[in-house]
Amino acid sequence: MNQYPYVTDVFLRLDPKCQKVIADMTRRMGAGMAKYIQQHVESIAEYDEYCQFVAGLVGIGLSQLFAQSGLEKAAFADMEALSNHMGLFLQKINIIRDFLEDIEEEPAPRMFWPKEIWGLYGEALADFKEPSNASQAVQCLNHMVTDALRHAPECLRYMEQVRNPQNFRFCAIPQVMAVGTLALCYNNPKVFTGVVKMRRGQVARFMLQVKTMKEVYLIFHHFATTIATKSKSAAAANDPNADKTLAASQKLQELCAKGLGRSTPELIKTQQKPGLLAGLWKFVLVGLLILVAAYLLRQ
Repeated sequence: MNQYPYVTDVFLRLDPKCQKVIADMTRRMGAGMAKYIQQHVESIAEYDEYCQFVAGLVGIGLSQLFAQSGLEKAAFADMEALSNHMGLFLQKINIIRDFLEDIEEEPAPRMFWPKEIWGLYGEALADFKEPSNASQAVQCLNHMVTDALRHAPECLRYMEQVRNPQNFRFCAIPQVMAVGTLALCYNNPKVFTGVVKMRRGQVARFMLQVKTMKEVYLIFHHFATTIATKSKSAAAANDPNADKTLAASQKLQELCAKGLGRSTPELIKTQQKPGLLAGLWKFVLVGLLILVAAYLLRQ
């Protein structure tokens, strides 16, 4: 709060049209989040609503700012549905990944997994921390991942329409990191015992690589393929959502392949070789060597 005057100072320097967007989104977010201070997330509809309040409105507001600034076409101001999907995809993956951190929050746990889902697999959400409930916990996790996957195709449709290069990277980098995290979490019991996150090197590669939809399609396809492959193991373990997960991941594969003008089998074969996801390592290593050399020369 000591820094809040800087926030208001910058806000007051903005174009009045942008101020209006930010004020409106802030008001709606505050009212929505206040609703869930005392209310638990019970249904999937409430889960979607909560995620809209905390993240979907951010996406909607950003789209309106893109339009008001002239950096994107005016139609972005009316793209609320697609903008909302962008926010929901990111927020749901955070909620999935942060299960253990949220359930152990002091002085009271924060529980955002909807009971409509977790109630199918246990009596209490906290029970999923127990090793004896590992099988049910992973099945519940996979159900949550499958629910999140339904937003991914809409995220692609949104990013396909972004034209400003800086806006594109601003939108795309979090999305590719999100789908990568989702693939890591799927069918992974470590979600209930520790922290599941992407390697720093992989994050760095994405930040360097992602500049156009080509990279987005390739990365989304790679992780959709990972989830599709893992769903076969889940099916072997009698996971009740394995078929739905496979269908959702295959739909995502098909959309990416179509965007690239290639077939999924062809892309899978290509991704099994060193390529986009590994090709920039040599540049990263060269950069590190240059930094080390510069440091030694200064000694």
